[in-house]
Amino acid sequence: MLTEIRLFEKKRKNAAFSRSYRFLSVPAISALSFIRGFDMSDTRQFVSLHPEDNVLVAVIAIQGGQELEHDGSGIRLQEDIPAGHKFACKRIAPGDAILKFGQIIGFASKEIEPGQWVHVHNVTRGDIDLDHQIAQDIPETVYDETIPNFQGYRRANGKAGTRNYIAVISTVNCSATSARMVVNQITPDILARYPHVDGVIALTHEAGCAFEFQGSDHEQLNRTLAGYANHPNVCGYLVLGLGCETAQGSYLIESHNLVQLNAGKAGEAETPSLLFNIQDQGGVAKTVKRALEVIPDLLQQANQCRREPIPISELIVATECGGSDGYSGITANPAIGYASDRIVRSRGTVILSEVPEIYGGEHLLTRRAVSVEVGEKLLERIRWWEDYAQKFNQQIDNNPSVGNKRGGLTTIYEKSLGAISKAGTTALCDVYTYAEPVTQKGLVVMDTPGYDPASVTGMIAGGATVSLFSTGRGSCYGSKPTPTIKICSNTATFERLQDDMDVNAGEVLRQGGLKKTGEEIFQMIIDVASGKQTKSEQQDIGDEEFCPWSPGPIF
Repeated sequence: MLTEIRLFEKKRKNAAFSRSYRFLSVPAISALSFIRGFDMSDTRQFVSLHPEDNVLVAVIAIQGGQELEHDGSGIRLQEDIPAGHKFACKRIAPGDAILKFGQIIGFASKEIEPGQWVHVHNVTRGDIDLDHQIAQDIPETVYDETIPNFQGYRRANGKAGTRNYIAVISTVNCSATSARMVVNQITPDILARYPHVDGVIALTHEAGCAFEFQGSDHEQLNRTLAGYANHPNVCGYLVLGLGCETAQGSYLIESHNLVQLNAGKAGEAETPSLLFNIQDQGGVAKTVKRALEVIPDLLQQANQCRREPIPISELIVATECGGSDGYSGITANPAIGYASDRIVRSRGTVILSEVPEIYGGEHLLTRRAVSVEVGEKLLERIRWWEDYAQKFNQQIDNNPSVGNKRGGLTTIYEKSLGAISKAGTTALCDVYTYAEPVTQKGLVVMDTPGYDPASVTGMIAGGATVSLFSTGRGSCYGSKPTPTIKICSNTATFERLQDDMDVNAGEVLRQGGLKKTGEEIFQMIIDVASGKQTKSEQQDIGDEEFCPWSPGPIF
């Protein structure tokens, strides 16, 4: 069911263009619901996403000079339009709003005639005031009567895992090489003795010192490392430190009460965490030797674990954009949104991330927040990012990236409106800080940066057991210990990168394609959670993508 947002106003702050804009209702899930005037076939050249829009989106590259029909009248293209890019269907005066999805995505920096390419050369972001109504249109979720199962690992603490890894956790960059040396000596022939173990991973990073003890950066890193140690996809772990770093391994273990919970069965005695500091062990070589002495015991315990039927209501699904293009917000992300609704209707959890890529569209989420408190939590995060950017004399509009713009995305508002569609149509139930354990069912937001590895790392630390990753330009991201399903926004990229892409969301542009692709993603979530390998897993991608976010200064 399509949830609609009622009338709202936006006003540009710049006094030179001090106009108020009032728009019709806007969909909370999919711009495709407003595609009109075309049969859903691969032969059409462009799409109209909303009746109020003054731009159209090229489905394929269109040569200039062609006469196109739209709304009963002709539009002559005045120049070539790249695939995924926008062109004007109405005259747009300087300072007028550019409308896509029925929303402002920027303002014309010069006059734009019908048939002209609309992009960074004639569009400026500008500033907009959003009507942040909170908890005004809370959708009611009708839960499915039958909830499917996946074949997962039931851990001793009651959590449900989709993979079965051993982790070697580095507290600081100074112990990263040692952690990597340990894992490199666990060769494929050794792992072959433990067929029920997915692997041994080294969680290494570049932080861990030169910040305030128990300061915000320290506690955030601590929370991230603890989230991986306690993760239901990690059966056992050991911690490697240097000994003199700020991020002490002993503090990590004590502050989060870390014990080896995942390797045993419910009711079994807890096993203490394993911590080896290089300075205490007598150097790198002795530390590596000591770690290798205990790894076989962890592998043996993990190898005793077996998959069993678990309701998908216990899944926590991360959603992420990476290498987005002009198709992402009309194919891949709405299809993920469809699958997200299926997960929520099955009483599972979906995480929407990347607050800088919610920026400019957050009003669509605050309206469906379950409470004023939840809506305000999101706005507080938006304000934090505005302040953070200002401190460094930056604009959040530095995102979209170069590749995003080449793919057709012009401003952060446009990118955000497309990215939000990953959230589907259900109510916003909570907002979490980076790497905070996610306990609320339903749709939630986690405050992460837009940088993909750091964002996904935060969601995994929060408990995500499956990740959905949309891409248009062709990101080849993978992650461990949580598998990544990559959804490609267009058929051309999918066919070029078939070894890396799991789902072709270009099929959304066919008749009935949104539901079909959304159901395909939903079924793949169940299959991957049950052990089916993703394309990134088949290529053993994911060892280098652990990337804790550290927003503060390094001293």
